[in-house]
Amino acid sequence: MVSKRLSREAGHKRKFLAIVDETPECERAIYYAARRALATNGSLVLLYTVEPGDFQHWLGVEQLMRDEQMAAGQAALDAQAQRIRTTVGIEPELVLREGKKAEQIMQLIEEDQDIAILVLAAGNAKEGPGPLVSSIAGKGAAFPIPVTVVPNALSDEEIDALA
Repeated sequence: MVSKRLSREAGHKRKFLAIVDETPECERAIYYAARRALATNGSLVLLYTVEPGDFQHWLGVEQLMRDEQMAAGQAALDAQAQRIRTTVGIEPELVLREGKKAEQIMQLIEEDQDIAILVLAAGNAKEGPGPLVSSIAGKGAAFPIPVTVVPNALSDEEIDALA
């Protein structure tokens, strides 16, 4: 059960959630979410999820790999935040988590009742829109907040005109 969204209540701001990952289309989703946040006096949350490793029998290696992945995740968040600061002029909230991506998205939405819209970008590969869009779309009406899917082919100027 998803708790009530508070983004329209006094003292709250509507937050747009975008996912930072290694896909080329993630920058389209982040830029669109930032522009929508700016246009609606909302805010932007960027989430990076480090998938759990499978190195339980190599504890020293597992911790080293986890530390490296967390550092890489923080660097990716910082790079996207800097890009948004310079291109859009807003300060995003950065969230770094460890776990399965879809589960962490749902958990963050449940925890932060100001998150009102999840923004994803569709890949343009012939295999489909991408694993994240496919997994979210597969949840159908059970997903707790609206999901906006941005076409990967949109330029910054086209996004500016739409947002």
